[in-house]
Amino acid sequence: MSDVDLDVHHSGEDVTEALREDVREGLSAAQKWLPSKWFYDARGSELFERITELPEYYPTRSEREVLRREAPEIAAVTGARTLVELGSGSSEKTRLLLDALGAYGTLEEFVPLDVSESALAEAADAIARDYPALTVRGVVGDFTEHLGLLPGERPRIVAFLGGTIGNFLPADRAKFLRSVRDVLTEGEWLLLGTDLVKDEGTLVRAYDDARGVTAEFNRNVLRVLNERLGADFDPAAFEHVSHWDAENEWIEMRLRARAATRVHIPGAGMEVTFAAGEHVRTEISAKFRPEGVRAELADAGLAVERWWTDERGLFGVSLSRAVS
Repeated sequence: MSDVDLDVHHSGEDVTEALREDVREGLSAAQKWLPSKWFYDARGSELFERITELPEYYPTRSEREVLRREAPEIAAVTGARTLVELGSGSSEKTRLLLDALGAYGTLEEFVPLDVSESALAEAADAIARDYPALTVRGVVGDFTEHLGLLPGERPRIVAFLGGTIGNFLPADRAKFLRSVRDVLTEGEWLLLGTDLVKDEGTLVRAYDDARGVTAEFNRNVLRVLNERLGADFDPAAFEHVSHWDAENEWIEMRLRARAATRVHIPGAGMEVTFAAGEHVRTEISAKFRPEGVRAELADAGLAVERWWTDERGLFGVSLSRAVS
């Protein structure tokens, strides 16, 4: 059990019920889909960490390059007393921000939010051990539902990194950004990581590595359904597909049935049939253009004050301020 204070707004039963609802909706649709957030049980999180170290997967390295270079300016511009991170807070990127804000002398509190209580407790404990002067208060919740419950002394900076914003469909993305703005007081900050549009080859390789780690990560969603809902998926019966949708400027990850199959999902009270070659969309990862990022943030009431990219221009990081 964590020694760090945790505000729990999302229980294990809540998670299972949310999964059940998503499975019923997504797998009964004409074009089947599953939300990408269900990749991330313990195994999925381990696989994703391996993905971030692959030579094909540039986003993590590129964003880290920006933060290593610009964290001192982020601290100086924001003077933040609280760093809120949407997602677990044990990564090197988090620590770059904590170090810079601590060195600037304003930081008092770190508030990580994650849907997994065990992952959050582990991450928060690690930060508390390494930053003993810092108050660490974890929030167990879903960042699409519980932003309004975030604590922290103002001014706060909310960090949403890794390009995760790209996993939202456009209408959901607009709703999410507005919900972030709604919890910020005027003058508080959002630090946002956005993967940028680039050549198709680089994008597809980043989501279909030669070692097959991403393929295993993709199939892990089926193992989650087996474990949580008692489903009888055979993950090996589905192959990984990475597809660049040039019109929408996003990568789609899909699972394609190798042969016709029938799956029972007792925990969702359903039986699902798949035709040979039928696809299930498991993730979209939108890629952005700088002017589009600025426009979407402006529509949400957030004004971009700083914009940075890595040296190769692969990944963008924006610092925006809540405005009236």
